Amino acid sequence: MRSTKCQLLVTSLCVMLLGLSIATLSTVTHYGLHFTLISNISLDSNAYRVIHHTAFYFGICLSMTLILAALLSSAATVRESQCLTAMGFFCFALAFCGLIPAACWRYTHGAEVEDSMMDVYDFVYEEVRRNTSSFRRHELTAIHEAFLCCGKHSPFGDTTDVENRTCPPGQVHDEGQDCLQEIQNLVKKHMDFVFSLLGITIGFTVTVFVLSHF
Repeated sequence: MRSTKCQLLVTSLCVMLLGLSIATLSTVTHYGLHFTLISNISLDSNAYRVIHHTAFYFGICLSMTLILAALLSSAATVRESQCLTAMGFFCFALAFCGLIPAACWRYTHGAEVEDSMMDVYDFVYEEVRRNTSSFRRHELTAIHEAFLCCGKHSPFGDTTDVENRTCPPGQVHDEGQDCLQEIQNLVKKHMDFVFSLLGITIGFTVTVFVLSHF
């Protein structure tokens, strides 16, 4: 019995740390340069802005629920309170109901995030290529500087002029990275990390459920 209590306390502490990690990741994603830049540039018709804000608020709510559940579970274990145990179990169940859809959404809609971000870059790039709008040119330059990339392979003709005007000084297109590929790589790594974090959190949540029955 004492061993089970110790395991439950340690598991609750891990869940609390995971909740803090999710809150940190949500904040970094929401306010980080790369994702914020694309969100601010995206049009209302593009899905990324909605995804950007929804992911932040969902992540914060999920992290707060996990932290509260861990605190209640720890207090219930120390005080041996049935009321606190029930409240903690309810919060864990609520968090679990959020973790599963979030993990499934990442698995089924990961490509949608990549596509929506690349669509933003495509739009800005083609706007600059077609005209000399200084506003769009500044946006494209900001993307190139943020992602450390330069232009893209376009089927619509020579893009040297666009890249000369918007790429960081001294960066040659042939030596630089294709921006669409850079965006795709960044999003994929980020989403893989999110999926791993969610998977670990689900595992610890299930462990709490099991230990709570002893």
